[in-house]
Amino acid sequence: MADAIATVTLAFDDRYRRRVRLIDDAGEAFLLDLDDATRMGDGDGLCLDTGGIVHVRAADEEVLDIRCDDPRDTVRMAWHIGNRHLPTQVLDDGTLRIRADHVIAQMLVRLGAEVEAKVASFDPEPGAYDEGAGHSHGDGHDH
Repeated sequence: MADAIATVTLAFDDRYRRRVRLIDDAGEAFLLDLDDATRMGDGDGLCLDTGGIVHVRAADEEVLDIRCDDPRDTVRMAWHIGNRHLPTQVLDDGTLRIRADHVIAQMLVRLGAEVEAKVASFDPEPGAYDEGAGHSHGDGHDH
């Protein structure tokens, strides 16, 4: 297995790409050149043509953490969020995380959720039809 030679920290919107010039965390430029647009999740690796891996990290961004005392209410909140097709991360403790949106925050509070605005990494669930989510990506990367 190749060694990690660099990391690249990207916001959610910058982690679904096919071809783009990126700057790793040390300031070195490299070209991402894939056959298809690919979702890069936090912890994924980009395999370089020259060997080695660039690790992908989710950047901190403005998010909302959504909690409810009753698990049934959490499911209700997830339904309302999903009905609006919003990318959603489910944290280990069952907290739902979405990108900051004051209109959605107000709606969720009205529905009974506790909503906390914060700055944190955002790595939402891949869509049901995403292929290869959570796996290292293949060739086509020059550093």
